[in-house]
Amino acid sequence: MPDNRLREPLAQMFARVPQAWREVTEAFHASEVGQALVGFVDRRVSDGAVVYPRSVLRALDLTDPSSVRVVILGQDPYHGPGQAQGLAFSVGAGQKPPPSLRNMLQEVKADTGLASQCSGDLTAWAEQGVLLLNAALTVEAGLPQSHAGRGWEQLTDALLAQVAAQPDPVVFLLWGAAAQRKRPLLERGVHRVLSANHPSPLSARRAPQPFIGCRHFSQTNALLGQLRPHTAAIRW
Repeated sequence: MPDNRLREPLAQMFARVPQAWREVTEAFHASEVGQALVGFVDRRVSDGAVVYPRSVLRALDLTDPSSVRVVILGQDPYHGPGQAQGLAFSVGAGQKPPPSLRNMLQEVKADTGLASQCSGDLTAWAEQGVLLLNAALTVEAGLPQSHAGRGWEQLTDALLAQVAAQPDPVVFLLWGAAAQRKRPLLERGVHRVLSANHPSPLSARRAPQPFIGCRHFSQTNALLGQLRPHTAAIRW
């Protein structure tokens, strides 16, 4: 099983963020909230806590803001060994898809008629302009939401606002109440927002907007075809 624990100081990761995201990430890193968050996460690691993922800002490495066509929002990283890899909902190669991701991949097939090209690792989506961003970017082993409310949300809200400020249309997929609370940041001009329940088995089939059968994957490609006709459809 690959070692996906965070081992290096967060400052080193912020220093490697691609230039196109830097205005937002550097402002956050220099802020009081940012410094407090970095200090907290680094202390937890130095105290021996197992913190995931190893590549905290990987979503930014794979998807430049000007190339973002779709945004999928998650809550926080998976908290089991070998799972989280810095992309919302995605797990490392060879890992069994957790229930929410399994429902996503099943919906891809039911919606589009084709099996997803991904079996768990969603890197291929990110490389096509799908920003897979969690609201909180670190978590401790076995403790979901353990780093929520520590400041990550201020950064990720600013990143979402940066994407929403881009001139080209973006489709935002908001699954679950937590993601849907971000709607005011995103409903600007040319962008489109699709909402449904979270793909977790606890909510995926419930009213008012079941995730199962939402057909967001085909709807996203249809919207991209209308709004950005010179770009390829997402190969889910």
